[in-house]
Amino acid sequence: MKKVISVLSLFLVLFLAACNNSSGANANEGNDAKGPVEIEFWHAMSGPHEEAIKKFADDFNSTHEDIKIKPVNQGSYDDLEQKIMAAAKAGNLPDMAQATTNVIPEYIDNKFITALNDFIEDPEIGLSEDELNDYIEVFRNSSTWDDTYYSLPFSKSTRVLYYNKTMFEENGLEVPQTWDELQEAAKALTKDGVVGMGFENSYEAEFQGILKQMGGTYMDEETGEPQFASKEGQEAMTFIKDMIDEGIARTAGEDEYMSNPFGRGDVAMYIGSSAGIPHVDGAMEDGIEWSTAPIPTLDGEAATTFAGNDIVIFNQSEEAEQKGAWEFMKYLTSPEVTSEWSMLSGYLPIRQSALDTEEYQKFLEENPAYKAGTEQFDAGFFIARVPGGDAVRNIVLEEMDYILQGMKTVEEGLTEAQDRAKAELQ
Repeated sequence: MKKVISVLSLFLVLFLAACNNSSGANANEGNDAKGPVEIEFWHAMSGPHEEAIKKFADDFNSTHEDIKIKPVNQGSYDDLEQKIMAAAKAGNLPDMAQATTNVIPEYIDNKFITALNDFIEDPEIGLSEDELNDYIEVFRNSSTWDDTYYSLPFSKSTRVLYYNKTMFEENGLEVPQTWDELQEAAKALTKDGVVGMGFENSYEAEFQGILKQMGGTYMDEETGEPQFASKEGQEAMTFIKDMIDEGIARTAGEDEYMSNPFGRGDVAMYIGSSAGIPHVDGAMEDGIEWSTAPIPTLDGEAATTFAGNDIVIFNQSEEAEQKGAWEFMKYLTSPEVTSEWSMLSGYLPIRQSALDTEEYQKFLEENPAYKAGTEQFDAGFFIARVPGGDAVRNIVLEEMDYILQGMKTVEEGLTEAQDRAKAELQ
């Protein structure tokens, strides 16, 4: 009897083992067929912009059964950058993210970003030469370091001149096309509690634009050397400071953004981001007509900084996840999506074919304030992209404040900023 029980026990053990093996096989099969590859996409969009990002992800997911995009809002751009750096150290980066162009050198330097050339040149999933050249040249160049693509452009903007059409018409003024004309218009419009010209609190982009028009250099990207304290730099800063000292210009100050005093009619014109058009539209009080114009030129030289953010893929992800992220990156920068994104957000189209579509051209006719940004592609430039460039920007803004407050002369402030920037970049 004991022998029978032992034999039955052996069969039971073998049966359970078989069952376990069977379960294991099913689990493995489940892993192999566990569904779509999930791609985590970190971004810094909020409000209507975040809703648009979710819509794009949903649309993509509905047509890609093997990929699921999960957008995750990480707060402001500063929050996003800090979280990316922390996640990189911890080894748990997302698969892809938005990234402002000036922080990408940090990612390259720390070797956690994926070079995109293999994806771009892949005969099956890559981009044709015509498709790649369809990206606006200034944006294509800003995504390239030493012939290597580390990003593709996504939300791009430039500087435009916002002006109060009502005030200009009442004073018989034309929209200024040069800095001299802008200065004269500001003098004529400064009266009855109105200040003619406005600058954002972070007006370094205007300083950089005037500096370039004067033939100067903000920072040499090849050497990483700041050069903004030059004679041209001092003249550019003096031009802005003199207008403020004279009372014909002001910064946003406690209003934080110039769209607010411009919307109230306290300022007749100001220079700001083209991506701010929806905010300006929302801030305008009834009865005020407004529009935008390209940035003024100097001695026939046009120059304006292009800013915004790109999309990057991180190399801590598995190959399948990076491939899925690449597919979504292509989708987000496709002519159809960049056109829709531009009309929803105020950012510029990043593909020429998107700009040329009948739908977008009709949008420009119905919304002429959006034209100025697209008319400046040939004059666009981006500042030197070097590791530490973001810290240099903060140094420059701090020293500019000292200059405007009269705590330092233009020469002292810019020289101090340049010396501090050099030390920061060493």
